[in-house]
Amino acid sequence: MELHYKQFGEGKAFVILHGLFGSSDNWQTHGKKIAEYFDVYLVDQRNHGESGWSDDFNYDIMADDLYNFLNEHQLDEIVLMGHSMGGKTALRFAQKHPEMIDKLIIVDMGVKEYPITHDTIIEGLKSIDLSVIDSRSGAAKQLEKYIDNKSIRQFLLKNLYWKEKGQLAWSINLKVLEEKLPEVVKALPKKETMLDTLFISGGQSDYVLAEDQDSIRELFPLADFHTIERAGHWIHAEAPEEFIEEVLGFALR
Repeated sequence: MELHYKQFGEGKAFVILHGLFGSSDNWQTHGKKIAEYFDVYLVDQRNHGESGWSDDFNYDIMADDLYNFLNEHQLDEIVLMGHSMGGKTALRFAQKHPEMIDKLIIVDMGVKEYPITHDTIIEGLKSIDLSVIDSRSGAAKQLEKYIDNKSIRQFLLKNLYWKEKGQLAWSINLKVLEEKLPEVVKALPKKETMLDTLFISGGQSDYVLAEDQDSIRELFPLADFHTIERAGHWIHAEAPEEFIEEVLGFALR
């Protein structure tokens, strides 16, 4: 699987993986800031952004995609950061190839299995009939019936693009993402990995709770934790200044 990416800066490689329903576009602002110090790669995972689509979708496969990407670009001893689903891809990659990572940053994601909570999002996205709806405003109006939060709607609708004049299309493989949601929420295998790792969590999010720290340290004994109290799951968007300060403080030390 060839992965689409954006690259900024020079120096030590710093690779960023987006979350479910996201893309490299979500990380351009932070990527350009980090690029003042690093050679930054913003990667679209399979079935997202401008990367290829496939019926095969789980963390082992996405970790293998990243392994092939790093080899193709001759990147080693990288700083690897992942948010949400991208965080679990990064954790699985670290379990399989710890020698390729210098430092690991995980944004609002733990190692446990999660309940499936994206049913409403999937239902809302599927309700947008692109054979009828031919404007972003029309898609937004339809999605509002399912999702109250305006910022989440805007985030999701970034996955629409103009396939041709008057014809919108999804850049995410909605069918496969729906089918593979049980894979997305799975726990990591029980494999200890000794890496310098920072877990950044949102105080308003329930993805990484204080009681999760012991189970995380069972697999990643060198883990440090930082909570940004006023942020939810989209920490990098909700508290950008504190977030980037923590990221760079850890990556540069």
